[in-house]
Amino acid sequence: MMGSSEVLIKARGLTKRFNSFTAVDGIDFEVCSGKCVGFLGPNGAGKTTTVRMIYCFLPVTDGELTVAGLDVKTQDRQIKGLIGVCPQEDNLDPDFSVIKNLQVYARYFDIPKQEATKRAEELLKFFALEEKRNAHVESLSGGMKRRLIMARALINQPKVLLLDEPTTGLDPQGRHLVWDEIRTLRKQGVTIILTTHYMEEAEALCDRILVVDNGKIIQTGAPKELIKQYVGKDVLEVEYDEQMVQTLKQELPDVEVEVFGDQVRVFAKQHGSFEQIIKQFPDKNVTIRNANLEDVFLKLTGRRLRE
Repeated sequence: MMGSSEVLIKARGLTKRFNSFTAVDGIDFEVCSGKCVGFLGPNGAGKTTTVRMIYCFLPVTDGELTVAGLDVKTQDRQIKGLIGVCPQEDNLDPDFSVIKNLQVYARYFDIPKQEATKRAEELLKFFALEEKRNAHVESLSGGMKRRLIMARALINQPKVLLLDEPTTGLDPQGRHLVWDEIRTLRKQGVTIILTTHYMEEAEALCDRILVVDNGKIIQTGAPKELIKQYVGKDVLEVEYDEQMVQTLKQELPDVEVEVFGDQVRVFAKQHGSFEQIIKQFPDKNVTIRNANLEDVFLKLTGRRLRE
């Protein structure tokens, strides 16, 4: 197993343009072996484009990008052998059974038939799909299809697993099952790159976060560090009340108050800052919660809806 401090993926000035549109704008980043790194950003920020360049699906326009020391521009075949990809879309073959999807996919990596079947059986067990071994794909639930796509991504025993919004559309039970599987893979030494719109997913799984917007990396760090830096400890949420807002600003001058329509959010650096204030407004329906990564995301990228 590679050392966890070894840089496995390295980008310098990485750029991708589609005609006059720059989707990825000269970004630098590194991913160390055995870590889970999350790419977060609004729709169109450049996350998926970056991931597609890593697995050589899209050519690089400019800059440098290497995977395990291999250049994506000239050594794409070798890189594809090192990477497993779980795309956003369901691209399973509907004409094949569950296990046949894995066996046929293994041919792309020149895995011998007997070995491919052995790996497929092990992956079906790992992803709790044994009972569906001979079922056709179309009979699977959405959660089962996502797990099968992840199993297929692992058939070549990759060093790097790229997960592009792997739990979109899953119910909470299915999502947490996938989370458990991701944690297990990370413990086994697989390097994971995750794109997601679920902030709690990134907070639960990722060692490090890269926040992407308008094709640039605007911030990076461990989830807890980013929360501490940009938000603090506690968040108070309440329906807008002018008197309460003024009281908060006067008695807690260090807190940050943000008004969104008829709602107010107040961010405090320390736990327990709000108790004395809310006692003065006993009729108000107040929520106090821990700060989270979604607060950070909205602070960095704004609240405007992206197309």
